[in-house]
Amino acid sequence: MRGGSAVTEGRVPVFGETAVGETAAGGTVRRVVYPGSFDPVTNGHLDIIVRAARLHDEVFVVVGANLAKEGLFSVDERLAMLREVTRGQPNVRVDKFRGLLVEFCKAHHISAIVKGLRAVSDFEYEMEMAQMNYRLEEIETLFMTANPLYSFLRSSLVKEIARYGGDVSSLVPEPVFKQLQERLAAP
Repeated sequence: MRGGSAVTEGRVPVFGETAVGETAAGGTVRRVVYPGSFDPVTNGHLDIIVRAARLHDEVFVVVGANLAKEGLFSVDERLAMLREVTRGQPNVRVDKFRGLLVEFCKAHHISAIVKGLRAVSDFEYEMEMAQMNYRLEEIETLFMTANPLYSFLRSSLVKEIARYGGDVSSLVPEPVFKQLQERLAAP
């Protein structure tokens, strides 16, 4: 925790006390981070990325590299897929992080975390995380509701359908679909 912050001093933060970057001209750069496992990236993820990129100067899309579970794709493969499907978004950066997300935010002068919400059940978990992230480093969390076209979509569901030969081509970007087909092709 930072010493002398509004939260640790028991006061309400004053507008502008969050971590933000500055431009060469001294203006503020609005940076946010969109974290996830992205195993694989879906059209729902991409929708949130594009919408966040329209609202902010820079969006860091980051893959958690310290996840205990084994993924279908390696972290490096997920990073490559994310870079490919976001290359049309000039203000999107793709990276990975280890440890606490708030430490990544602090190191990159990111003021807020973007989280997509599909259902009320997502909100309960994400609200707890948002409150802890704010308590640790005064990093805000911005919730974006899922496009109704993707409100049912989860990476784990995509993988399960694809493993059984179902057509997931409308659920993931085309390059990701090709990677899924290659990875899950019967030997």
